[in-house]
Amino acid sequence: MKRILNLSLALALLLPLAAAAEAPDQLIRRVSSEMIDRIKADTALQAGDYTKMSELVDSTVMPHVDFQRMTALAVGRHWRVATPDQQKQLMTEFRALLLRTYSGALASVKDQSIRMKPLRADPKDTDVIVRSEVVPPRGEPVQLDYRMSRQGESWKIYDVNVLGVWLIETYRNQFGQEVSSGGIDGLIRTLTDKNRAFAPARKS
Repeated sequence: MKRILNLSLALALLLPLAAAAEAPDQLIRRVSSEMIDRIKADTALQAGDYTKMSELVDSTVMPHVDFQRMTALAVGRHWRVATPDQQKQLMTEFRALLLRTYSGALASVKDQSIRMKPLRADPKDTDVIVRSEVVPPRGEPVQLDYRMSRQGESWKIYDVNVLGVWLIETYRNQFGQEVSSGGIDGLIRTLTDKNRAFAPARKS
């Protein structure tokens, strides 16, 4: 179950979105299947190759994720008092944290599939929750939901829910404790140290 949970989070973070001509749930269905197929066909991604995953995220994911909003929500009220340079550092380290956290989950892609739930939204809505499940060959499906906002002619993800737990809320609690004890710079140092400790294990 732990491997399936990690896979669900990894898929949520490695999910590229296309144009808004498709409904949000149709986008999730199509690109989730495409992502699973791509991982299955690439042994380096299956092995958690950090460099290849970073390239994958940069080229296909980041243009379609509101990462600044995601980072700001994770940092919470402290984001507003951070300087532009601190905000930039937080975004850099938060991105590295997410890559570090979910790189190993790529190796869990075997025979999973995606099952969509009905989209409960009005066509005019600009903020929706798309609900889905990761279905393993055996065992119970894992809830995987996305908060998405429409920005111009595209939809972007800014939060993910696995088994009832929203990603942003989890990090906000952790980051809030760090800021309370060491300020914004303390949070940046903690994230930097954790990411730097992981650096030697990255595969080139």
